[in-house]
Amino acid sequence: MKTIYQTTANATAGRNGVAKTEDGLLNVNLSYPKEMGGAGNATNPEQLFAAGYAACFSNAILHVAREQKIAINAAPVSATIGIGANESGGFALTAALMIELDLEQESAMELVRIAHQVCPYSNAIRNNIDVKLTVNQQVLK
Repeated sequence: MKTIYQTTANATAGRNGVAKTEDGLLNVNLSYPKEMGGAGNATNPEQLFAAGYAACFSNAILHVAREQKIAINAAPVSATIGIGANESGGFALTAALMIELDLEQESAMELVRIAHQVCPYSNAIRNNIDVKLTVNQQVLK
């Protein structure tokens, strides 16, 4: 693969520290969520992952639509990321994407199916995290 962009972020003190990119455009305090025993007064890695995945997947849909000459102006995506203990004593993530497209349902489903193959976030977690895709309130199988 030829890399066309890369970035570096640094974190200190884990979930109760700071995360920032080298260019300074992202600089956020981190906190454990209340559900994990923390104060919940700052963002957390799952929120950052959800935001990144939602934005990336939305762009993948728009990219595929452009390639297929499908006229859509927006591709709203809501990403839900969960964390919990796994069987081996570590932790695992869950992911669910809810997509709303102003298209006929079969066309919307096919567009999302292809975008799921294109999106780098989907490709990075494929075969490691199951991703539930819901398109216009219908689960994609």
